[in-house]
Amino acid sequence: MTPRAQPSPAPAHLDLLGRFSCRVGEDEVRLPPTLERALAFLALARRRVRRHELAAVLWPEHPDREALTRLRTVLWKVPAAVRDALVCVDADSVGLRPDAVVDVHALDGDAGSAPEADLLRHGELLPGWSEEWVLVERERHRQLRLHALEDRSAACRREGRLAEALRFALAAVAHEPLRESARRRLVEVHLAEGNTAAALAEYDAFRALLDAELGLPPTSALRDLVRPLLDDAAPRP
Repeated sequence: MTPRAQPSPAPAHLDLLGRFSCRVGEDEVRLPPTLERALAFLALARRRVRRHELAAVLWPEHPDREALTRLRTVLWKVPAAVRDALVCVDADSVGLRPDAVVDVHALDGDAGSAPEADLLRHGELLPGWSEEWVLVERERHRQLRLHALEDRSAACRREGRLAEALRFALAAVAHEPLRESARRRLVEVHLAEGNTAAALAEYDAFRALLDAELGLPPTSALRDLVRPLLDDAAPRP
């Protein structure tokens, strides 16, 4: 008799933006804090890692042998159904299952194809976590998201989808008010819509903010966008 194939575990979802959460199928799973950190590290590493590497990250103050023992204990205390849905483990390495879905991975590769909801959803990566590997990935995600928002705004503007272009530009400005490239995208959308007053108001607001915060003027790239409007608005003798 041919042995019956084991059913595949339900797909797992890890959300790292806003807060850590884990779902297996439709059920949210509560995990010990150490296992949350292990899964987050694997998700952000985007690869299988050696057991001793993961153990050293989680318990840097403990000797290698003790850290490895702690890792083995943490992994095998998880119910088998949950563990099988989340990780692949062998004698030397640990990794997330390839079919596990991680929210921050939406910006990997071609960020221009990231789902709109993922781009517009505002959330800091693992807020409150202060480990060095989290801080590096938090800044990486912030920069990737800003670039993706700006690029999507520019693409929508070129295609005449101005409402969408405005939505992406506003999200970029809200995420980083002092970022001039985001302001340029917003001014470009206002100009494409023929809203010259809105374009000038945005330029003036950014100029005042930049001066108050950094004591700097806007660059020529932004000034050149509104220069014709400023010339038209200049008082005539």
